[in-house]
Amino acid sequence: MALFSFSKHKKAVLNRCRDDYTTQMRQKYDPFYHAMDAQSGTTVTMDGKELIMLSSNDYLGLAFHPKVIEAATTAMKRWGTSTNGARPSNGSRAFHLQLEEKIAAFLGREACHVHAAGYLSCMSSVASFAQKGDVVFADKNIHSCLWDGIQITRATVERFSHNNPEDLRAVISASNHEAPKFLVIEGVYSMEGHICRLPELAEIAEEEGCFTILDDAHGFGVLGRQGRGTVDHFGLNDKVEVVCGSLSKSLASTGGFVAGSSEIIEYLRTHSKQTIFSAAISPGQAAAAQASLEIMQAEPEHLERLWANTKKYRTMLKSLGLDTWESETPAVPIVLGSKERVYPFWKALLEKGVFTVMSIAPAVPAGKDLIRTAISAMHTDEQLDRIGDALQYAIKKM
Repeated sequence: MALFSFSKHKKAVLNRCRDDYTTQMRQKYDPFYHAMDAQSGTTVTMDGKELIMLSSNDYLGLAFHPKVIEAATTAMKRWGTSTNGARPSNGSRAFHLQLEEKIAAFLGREACHVHAAGYLSCMSSVASFAQKGDVVFADKNIHSCLWDGIQITRATVERFSHNNPEDLRAVISASNHEAPKFLVIEGVYSMEGHICRLPELAEIAEEEGCFTILDDAHGFGVLGRQGRGTVDHFGLNDKVEVVCGSLSKSLASTGGFVAGSSEIIEYLRTHSKQTIFSAAISPGQAAAAQASLEIMQAEPEHLERLWANTKKYRTMLKSLGLDTWESETPAVPIVLGSKERVYPFWKALLEKGVFTVMSIAPAVPAGKDLIRTAISAMHTDEQLDRIGDALQYAIKKM
């Protein structure tokens, strides 16, 4: 396929699509949108070749758990494949309420609302509450879903240095002290693998009267008692107003949640466009999430195995001299510093049967171009050994 188009169309947007350099380079080097032909646990098949999946967010390895599959199948047989509507109108079902009650109880919250996508949940966790005239203090490395939620509020946005309480304090001191304030952070930063410095950040937020919103998509199921997340990990449940996250990671489903006090969640249900105008989560996915939540509490071996695998993998990377950006969690980046180094490294891993994901600037800060990897409880010792061999090969190919 030709990379450049010389014929111009009278419709400017069509020319924009045709001539977009970033899209042309993506198609040329083909690092994204790879479709798997089959999957069994942490083994996927692509173009007839078996690969070890090293970039999935199935941290606890529950996506293939027999109880999760059975629950989803049973729910679809009873309720069909979709509710075909939004929650405020015709789309609400008993299984939504049951899942919400169980997530809220697990997190020590009064209430919860689930959405059909984690992006919607995290976006609505900010967009439902912040208004023009408010001030939002945001860690500069928060996820795109949170940025999108912030931007549509028309609130004033003040960024502070990543995971830096001292800079947050300085930024707050220079802001409008009379305005309602928000603190927007993540529990675990998915690209870096960092755990947020919640004790210090929450203390500042309390002093300054900030309404704190924490996206725990990558901390839920990974940190805290039985996987209750970052807030539980630090014992600070009374210092964070809203916890949001995804059902598509440790809960082996799709969708998202927002949890908080009853008054907060009811306010969200009244004012959140992402909630009011979005179709409800499907029966099968709600059932899968609920079954996974029950397994998290009944079968602690999955969380134990996740951390054993993470420890072994991080030790391996350290022995190879690879930069992991001081990751503290199963989300482990391999920082290579430039796209010229990232691409051959990614391709070499693929050649050796290991599937990973590239992330280059501006998706990450300049000089932090990386390979994004993630460990699962389902990775076997034999697979981790093969990953180690592939990494050695990739280093030589750089």
